[in-house]
Amino acid sequence: MKAKRLRADVLAGLTTSFALLPECIAFALVAHLNPLMGLYGAFFICTLTALFGGRPGMVSGAAGSMAVVIVALVVQHGVQYLLATVLLGGLVMVAFGLLRLGKLVRMVPHPVMLGFVNGLAIVIALAQLEHFKSGEHWLSGQALYLMAGLVALTMAIVYLLPRLTRAVPPALVAILGVGALVYLLGLPTRTLGDMAHIAGGLPSLALPQVPWNLDTLGIIAPYALLMAMVGLLETLLTLNLTDEITESRGYPDRECVALGAANVVSGLFGGMGGCAMIGQTVINLSSGGRGRLSGVVAGGLILLFVLFLSPLIERIPLAALVGVMFVVSQQTFAWASLRVINKVPMNDVLVILAVSVITVFTDLAIAVFCGIVIAALNFAWQQARELYADAHLEADGSKRYQLHGTLFFASTTPFLNQFDPAGDPQHVTVDCRHLSFVDYSAIAALKTLRERYAKAGKQLRVLHLSERCKKLLKRARVQHD
Repeated sequence: MKAKRLRADVLAGLTTSFALLPECIAFALVAHLNPLMGLYGAFFICTLTALFGGRPGMVSGAAGSMAVVIVALVVQHGVQYLLATVLLGGLVMVAFGLLRLGKLVRMVPHPVMLGFVNGLAIVIALAQLEHFKSGEHWLSGQALYLMAGLVALTMAIVYLLPRLTRAVPPALVAILGVGALVYLLGLPTRTLGDMAHIAGGLPSLALPQVPWNLDTLGIIAPYALLMAMVGLLETLLTLNLTDEITESRGYPDRECVALGAANVVSGLFGGMGGCAMIGQTVINLSSGGRGRLSGVVAGGLILLFVLFLSPLIERIPLAALVGVMFVVSQQTFAWASLRVINKVPMNDVLVILAVSVITVFTDLAIAVFCGIVIAALNFAWQQARELYADAHLEADGSKRYQLHGTLFFASTTPFLNQFDPAGDPQHVTVDCRHLSFVDYSAIAALKTLRERYAKAGKQLRVLHLSERCKKLLKRARVQHD
């Protein structure tokens, strides 16, 4: 059984390494960097997070979300400032993990997760369309038909091979099979070598050549913080998705520390920064990769490709890699989210759509932030509407209000509207047995209520406060019974 598991991880790592290559090269080019920087970054980050991270089976590398963040920095200040930024960003990630802030991912609602997954699936698919261009123009004629045919053949192999055998990852068979077909028949289609030449030597250790002073810190700190936040966010969300797929539990704080350390090492050896890559993670998991070995193999092979195997790897047709990524996009998309549209509250549907659309047109960090804000506002609105009071007169002529719900900033007005200081009898009791005080707005609302009854010359008693509510009121020096 152990040998079978090791074999599955090795084959999954081999498959994932092929999927990492074009993505890391493309993201390096997007950031105006040498493609080798993307590959070195992929090697260090993929290998180190696989060895020491908190989520076996998850694949990290030089991610597109990180590349977009640092384009302006590279253009304005150069590569050395980027490497210093990667170092600082890595330290921020380490601090985030050591402070055990990974649990903050629990604050991301499930509709936001669905929107994140769907948006990234669309982004992955749209990114592949660039390979149907030659320069600034779309392919046409025979070149287009050949490209489309090879993509379709790759997808067919990935979908149909599991019906015959599951002994080998279908994506690996598709890539090698289509590559062999193109080579043997001499088909004129674009290959990985047309994107960039990946031959290189071993990365060397060196501190970034920048002035180590406050001026440099002022330049790189904003980019480092943004890079760290985007990387951590994508990593933690991908970790959650991996947990769901594998039905197991990862350790987010440990993953944050490992990711930060990997970015520091990558920066010291001239590599890009990176984080978890959802597309490559899905490929690894669907190919049977569940252990740390799959990520180690994927990262190690990236370096071997650069050092020794570049002539062979550069012959891999882009159509085969595009076909695999189209399948990944289809498998990543949460199709179940479409089937529940009429079964869940419309507010949640709007959150899913908003996060998906914002992810496609802006970036992941903005999309998730907007989704959390929308979900939080919706939650606050719903909670505010659920506050109510049962009022009745007692035998002695006094009036008792039985409050239900949560008192916080959004429900203070409904709370105060439950009472009638002018029309109530001389003695009024407020029973808070079923009422929770959450924030300072709740304390201010209770204080306002007391003042209104005092102004009307009437006595107000507040009973059955929870211990937490009493502490809040005592700290704010508000009287309670």
